[in-house]
Amino acid sequence: MGGYAAVVLAGGAARRMGGRDKPAVPVGGQPMRDRVLTAVAAADTRVVVGPAGPTPAGVRSTREDPPGGGPVAALAAGLALLDPATTVVAVLAADLPLLTRHAVDDLLHHLEAPSAVAARRDGHGSEVSANRHARGGPPEAPKPVDGACYVDAAGRRQSLCGVWRVPALRAALDRLAAERDGNLAGASLRALLAGLAVVEVRWLGDGPPPWFDCDTDNDVRRAEEWLR
Repeated sequence: MGGYAAVVLAGGAARRMGGRDKPAVPVGGQPMRDRVLTAVAAADTRVVVGPAGPTPAGVRSTREDPPGGGPVAALAAGLALLDPATTVVAVLAADLPLLTRHAVDDLLHHLEAPSAVAARRDGHGSEVSANRHARGGPPEAPKPVDGACYVDAAGRRQSLCGVWRVPALRAALDRLAAERDGNLAGASLRALLAGLAVVEVRWLGDGPPPWFDCDTDNDVRRAEEWLR
């Protein structure tokens, strides 16, 4: 596997946690944001997008425009800080305290696997195969997929626990910006990723699911229990 970058989205109002700085909440004695950054320590570039706060040495930080503009605006701000030659980026929520380097490596492996079968969502949320052979048509040479992300037991995509090809994300951002007269504030990730070919990865490793996010104090306590 080649190099990759990581963009960690640390915005959000955290209303169910009293509006506090959720990524800074400690789990296992370490802020959730820092646990995510540790999981992507091998990345060539790491960017945190969100309110100003202390970050580990070598980690870049920025804000979405406008502040509080949502995950798509935050992703655009994070991609803007990457080296133009970057081809792969991990896009992660900052409240994933159970994420590990092994889980990230698993996603990267699935992104690059030549035999990967991707699922593509159309603009209406329906799923179609990105592989003609899977539809009963003639087989075709494998094509690079646009991303790989985890899915939970119910089959729901965890889009903020995934790895993506940067050119595909930039093209999707350009498309969505054109549809919204240049305004990405409030845009949904689902709208951004519609039509991309995505490998849906089920977690088969030991331990808790790496996509588990902490939206409430009860979630934080559950994550603490898992880490004991």
